[in-house]
Amino acid sequence: MAIEPLKNEKELIAEIASGNQRAFTELFEAYYAPIGEYVLKLTKSIDITEEIVQDTFVKIWLKRADLPAIGSFTNYLFILCRNRTMDHLRKEAKERAAKAELENMLLEEFAADGAEHALERYRELIDRAVDKLPAQAKRVYILSRRDRYKHDEIALQLGISPETVKKHIQYAVAFIKSELKSGTDLVILSVVLSPLVLN
Repeated sequence: MAIEPLKNEKELIAEIASGNQRAFTELFEAYYAPIGEYVLKLTKSIDITEEIVQDTFVKIWLKRADLPAIGSFTNYLFILCRNRTMDHLRKEAKERAAKAELENMLLEEFAADGAEHALERYRELIDRAVDKLPAQAKRVYILSRRDRYKHDEIALQLGISPETVKKHIQYAVAFIKSELKSGTDLVILSVVLSPLVLN
């Protein structure tokens, strides 16, 4: 799979390596959906795809100081997602007693590190924050982020306007970030809160 690199990719990488959150957000928003489409073709699950792609970007942020030494960021991103996807598929194959059928697809073992645990901790913190939301905002957030309903569908279901749905989601995301901002890496939090939107 080929991902068209951003024209200012090298500049962004340099800024990200020094901790520039804005540069990371720009890179994340540019590559999140394209790499998600690739992973989705393999996993056939948008939930698993989100988890894999989010996990990959969290790792990239946590190891941002190493980025300038990478020759091609898009190749690096693809390899990380590919390896993580293959690792997930291998585990699935074991559960289905079909390990042999999948072993030919495995290119490398994905090296596990502390980022998986960090990501799980963020998701637990988000769940706690969601529970604190006002009832209507909580319903809208869950229908949008967890149940994957579109704004129009949520509006119809709850008898409110799509604009009200949008405001509830914006409020919910801002509330969650506010609840978690103390002692939390806001870049990672933004990644985990981002839904995967594919064309």
